[in-house]
Amino acid sequence: MSENPKHITYEDAGVDTAEGGRAVDAIKQMVAATNRPEVIGGIGGFGGLFSAAALKTMEDPILISGTDGVGTKLVLAQLLDRHETVGQDLVAMCVNDILASGAEPLFFLDYVAIGHIEAEHMAQIVKGVADGCKLAGCALVGGEMAEHPGVMRPDDYDLAGFTVGVVDRPKMLDPANVRPGDVIIGLPSTGVHSNGYSLVRRVIGVDGVVPGTPEAAVKRAELEQSLEALDGQSLADALLAPTRIYVKPILELLRSEAGAGVHAIAHITGGGITENLNRALAADVDAVVDRDGAAMGWDVPPVITYIVEQAGLTPNEACKTFNMGAGLMIICPPEREAAIMAELEAQGEHPFRVGVCQAGSGKVVYRDEQ
Repeated sequence: MSENPKHITYEDAGVDTAEGGRAVDAIKQMVAATNRPEVIGGIGGFGGLFSAAALKTMEDPILISGTDGVGTKLVLAQLLDRHETVGQDLVAMCVNDILASGAEPLFFLDYVAIGHIEAEHMAQIVKGVADGCKLAGCALVGGEMAEHPGVMRPDDYDLAGFTVGVVDRPKMLDPANVRPGDVIIGLPSTGVHSNGYSLVRRVIGVDGVVPGTPEAAVKRAELEQSLEALDGQSLADALLAPTRIYVKPILELLRSEAGAGVHAIAHITGGGITENLNRALAADVDAVVDRDGAAMGWDVPPVITYIVEQAGLTPNEACKTFNMGAGLMIICPPEREAAIMAELEAQGEHPFRVGVCQAGSGKVVYRDEQ
């Protein structure tokens, strides 16, 4: 602290630029591990550089961008002091969205707003981002760490991400291609993913609990206990399981002979099945979803069942909030279903039929209500 009351440094104001520099040094190797051949240079410049030369081989390359955050799942991560996986959530929320158009994610940037930067803490967060980028096959070409003293608690932070991908226009997926009779195939989720956590936090009794307080310590101990309803898993582990990244199996499918029949893809994110599957439908087509998962080989993760039961949600409320075990859905002609299923199974995936399409008005309906 300066002895001169009129002399106030940036550090006096709460911003530790030296610690920020240490944080950058701590993540350089993680970032470099995500590089693709198109990456030029490294982090530290004023912009991330990525060669677009490969796009010249495409007939009509279309760049597709996406941006998102992790939402209030971060509050739970802060309460539990577990920050290694939320970065993967951030990547997943962005790359899964652009994947719905058939796009390959090329590069990713992140933004971390935090009350007080600590290099080790920041490295945990960014490691999750880097891990997510490697799973998605995209390069982490840059980002921003913004220290917000006086605006956020020292241990509080928020994340935002941005990705750019590319697809050749003739191969771009378009919901307008969906027809009555098309089949809807689902791929399993890893749990709640990154949506509905404002409800989740209310259900598990941590809404309003401030991380670092005695009350938070009590809640943390409760959440780390194994539960029979979760097959012995703890709520902490189940609720912080990272969002699944579907990029590699879906791109492999789309590049295969079987994948030529895919009409549309839906990422089941905020708004659940009801408010996301409809985004992959033509205006004159409805999706008829069969909620009898057991009969369809469709397993709802125990943690989702637990939250739904504890909240007393109706089936419609549940399907409008959570992915219900189907994190991504593929729509294809019925004659292509077997080939697409076989291709996914050959990759080690466990696809299942979710429902079918019928003439309608672009909405999701449920078979048990028909």
